[in-house]
Amino acid sequence: MGELRIRRMTEDDIGAVCAIRIRGWQWAYAGLVPQAYLDGLDVAEETERRREFFTEAPAEVVDLVAERAGSVAGWAAFGPYRDAATGRRDDAQAELYALYVRPEQVGTGIGRALMDASLGLTRAHGYSGMRLWVLRDNSRARRFYERAGFAPDGAAEAEEVAGALVPEVRYARPL
Repeated sequence: MGELRIRRMTEDDIGAVCAIRIRGWQWAYAGLVPQAYLDGLDVAEETERRREFFTEAPAEVVDLVAERAGSVAGWAAFGPYRDAATGRRDDAQAELYALYVRPEQVGTGIGRALMDASLGLTRAHGYSGMRLWVLRDNSRARRFYERAGFAPDGAAEAEEVAGALVPEVRYARPL
């Protein structure tokens, strides 16, 4: 399979990251969010949005990619926790904003390597803990996060996706 390398994302990685994110959504969220929404996701549009976000993101936001055999196989992003209810940041807590792996490479250690690197860097940046939001019914992702030491902390919310409410639960772990 080749050696796995975790590194900081560059602007040149944005297209590959967007393809991974969209394929990840289409694979992991089938049956959890409206299929029409998943079918309508467009890599070119996502790449344009992500490129703008990448160039304007605060320095505290860290994007990592997992590379194997010269190809981007996964992506993770984290930074200060964002409280959706208040719109404020909690600089003591990190938030894992995203973690996606090419669907055909799930279970090969890429997600675990990205998680380990993200946790190590959050510790190095002085955060006391990490939080993340996961779809309530995404049992595969929930098991992955639980194996990484996360547990539900009781917070829940619902995101609207294409007119449907999609329930999410928050997970947390100390660092």
